[in-house]
Amino acid sequence: MKHLLSLQRSAGDWEGEMVWCTMILAQAVIVRTVVGRPYDARERAAIIRHFELSQLADGAWGMHPESRGYVFFTVLAYVALRLLGLGPETSMLARARAWLHAQPEGVKAVPTWGKFWLMLLGLYGREGVNAVPPELFLLPRWLPFHPSRFYCHTRLIYLGIAYLSGVGFSASLSDPLRDALRSELYAEPYESVDFGAFRHTVARTDLYVPISRVLRLVYDLLARYERRPWKALRQRALTLCFEQILREQRSTRYQGISPVSGLLNCLAIFAHDPRHPDLAPSLEGVEAWRWEDEAEGLRYVGARSNAWDTAFAVQALAELPELDEEAKHALSRAHAFLDQAQMTAELADYREAWRDPALGGWCFSDGRHCWPVSDCAAEAMSALFALYERGDVRISEALGADRLRLGVEFILSRQNADGGFGTYERRRGGRLLELVNPSEMFGQCMTELSYVECTASSLGALAHYLRNYPDLPGGKITAAIRKAERFLRSRQLDDGSFPGFWGINYTYAVFHVAKGLRMAGVEPADPVLQAAAGWLLEKQRSDGGWGEHYSSCLEGRYVESRHSQTVMTAWALLALMEVYPAAHEAVERGIAWLCSQQGEDGGWPRQGMNGVFFGAAMLDYRLYPVYFPTWALARYVRLEGAKASTSAGLNDAGPACAGAEGHHDTGYRR
Repeated sequence: MKHLLSLQRSAGDWEGEMVWCTMILAQAVIVRTVVGRPYDARERAAIIRHFELSQLADGAWGMHPESRGYVFFTVLAYVALRLLGLGPETSMLARARAWLHAQPEGVKAVPTWGKFWLMLLGLYGREGVNAVPPELFLLPRWLPFHPSRFYCHTRLIYLGIAYLSGVGFSASLSDPLRDALRSELYAEPYESVDFGAFRHTVARTDLYVPISRVLRLVYDLLARYERRPWKALRQRALTLCFEQILREQRSTRYQGISPVSGLLNCLAIFAHDPRHPDLAPSLEGVEAWRWEDEAEGLRYVGARSNAWDTAFAVQALAELPELDEEAKHALSRAHAFLDQAQMTAELADYREAWRDPALGGWCFSDGRHCWPVSDCAAEAMSALFALYERGDVRISEALGADRLRLGVEFILSRQNADGGFGTYERRRGGRLLELVNPSEMFGQCMTELSYVECTASSLGALAHYLRNYPDLPGGKITAAIRKAERFLRSRQLDDGSFPGFWGINYTYAVFHVAKGLRMAGVEPADPVLQAAAGWLLEKQRSDGGWGEHYSSCLEGRYVESRHSQTVMTAWALLALMEVYPAAHEAVERGIAWLCSQQGEDGGWPRQGMNGVFFGAAMLDYRLYPVYFPTWALARYVRLEGAKASTSAGLNDAGPACAGAEGHHDTGYRR
C-alpha cells in the first residue's frame, strides 16, 4: 500500500507508462523535421538514447519489447535517426542497415503504412503504394463499407492518409540526405527498383493479416482510378477530409484520439497551409503523448492511462479493511481527480464528426482529448462506489445523482445488439469489413466489436449503480444487465475460460468476467463461475503462481510463460476469491507466491507483456504489477479478517458474511 501511495501524482491520479514500440517516436521525428520544428540538442540526445535502448540484439526494432524485428519499425527508426543527425557509419545504424538488407525483399516489402511514410519523404515510389483516395469519404453513409463505420482509430488514421495521398504531398528533404537514404535503404540502385511490383508484398516478419483477395481487388480498382481522378470530385473529397481533420483536432484540444492520427493530422494541416493557425497547437497537442525520464530517454506513448490506472488503484486500496490517514487522504485526492475527469458537457458537433455522444463518460486518460470509453467509465464508477460504500474516506463532495446517472447513460449507449459492449462507440459495421483490413500488421481493427472485458466492466458498474439507486425508466439498466450477462455466458469456451482482447489474455478475461458476474449477483456456485475457477486451478503452476505468455493472443490458445507472473497471478487470485473462500488451498499458495516476490520497496518486478490491442500489438502497463497484486493481497486480508470475526461470533449476519462472498456492503443507499 505504501508503495502504491508513493506513486500517486500531484493531480490525485495514478499513471504508469503504457509501453509499446518506437513507431510513434520515429513518426514524430519525421513530422517535426518536415514541418521545420526540429527537436533541440537535449531532446535529440534523449530520443537517440531511447532508440539505442530499444534496439534488439540483431540490430532491428520490434513491435513491442519482447517481439522479433519488424521491417516497418526498423526502417522508420533508421530514417528518424538519420534525420536526427546520426551518420550511416554509427554502430546503431550499421547494424540496422545490415538487418534490413538481410531480409528477403528488404525495405521493398515494408507494410503499406511504411510504404506510405517513405513515399512522403521521397524514399519509395508512389506507384508501389496502395491508394486510399479521399473520395472514399464521399460515399453515401448508408453503405456498409463507408469509412464512418470503421473503428474510430482506423477511420481517423485513414482520414489523414487519404488527405495526404489526395493532395500528393511530398516532403522536401535536402537532395544529399534523400539520395544518401535511398542508397542506404536499398541493396540495389533506387532508380532500378520496380516499386509497383511490390505493391501487395509484405515482409513475413511484419505480416499478421494477409491481404485478402477482396482487398487486392479493391486496391487494384483504386489504383486505376488514381491514375486519372475526377478533379472536381477530388477537390470535394479533400475539402470534406480537411474539415473532418480540423474538427477532430479542435474537439480533442489538438491531441487527437491518439498520437498516430494526431501526427498525420499535423502533416495534413501543413500540406494544406504551412501557416495555418491550427498547425502550431496541433504540434503542441502531440506533446501531450510525450513520456520522458533519465532512464529510458524521450518517447511517445500510444495512450495515456490516468483514469484507467486511477480507477484500479482506488479499487485496490478501497478493498483494505482498514486505512490509515495517508491512504484516506490519497483516496480523497483520487476522488477529486475522477470527479473532474468525467465529461460533463457534450461535444457540439459530434454528429458531424461521425461520433457517438460522449456526455457522462470517462476517457482512458485525463479526459482532455474527449474520447471516452465504456470500460474506463465503468471502472471509474466502480471506484467511486467503492469509496462511497466505505464511509470512512472524507470526500469534499460526492458526485451527485445526476452525474452518476450521466455515467450510467453513457455506458448504456455503448451496448451492442448482442448484449456486449464496444469501447468508444457501438458497433457500426459487420465482420465482413475485416476482409478489407488494410493494416496488415493488426487484426480485428476495422470495426467495433463486443468485448468480453468491456462487457464485464460495464455489467459490474451497472449492477453497482442499482445497489445504490433506482433503475432508469422502463427498467433500462436491468434489461442491459440481463443482456450483458447472457453475452458473457455465451462467450465461455469449453474449457471454462474466456477469450480476452485487451489483456494477456484468457487470464485477464476470466478476472473481469468473475468480477462482473459477482457484482451482478451471480452466485459462486453458478456453473459458469465454477467452470472458470476450475480452469484457473488447472493453470496454476507448481510454485503457486500463474503465468500466461503473450503468444496466446497470436495463437488463439492458452500458452504458459516460462515463469509465473505477478500480474497474471493477481488476476487469477482476484477471480478465484470471487468464487472460493480465501482459505482455499490454491488461493493460499498463490498469495504465498505473491508475497515471496515482493521487493523491499513494497512493489513487484516488471515481467512480461500484460496488455494487447488488435491481436498483435503487445503492451506493458507499468502500473499493473503495482496495484493488481496489492488488490489481491488486500482482498485476501479482508476476507480472512471477515472469516476470523465470523468465527469469533462477531457480526455473524452482517457485512463480514457478504465480504466472505467477495464483496463488502456497508448499506450505502440512495
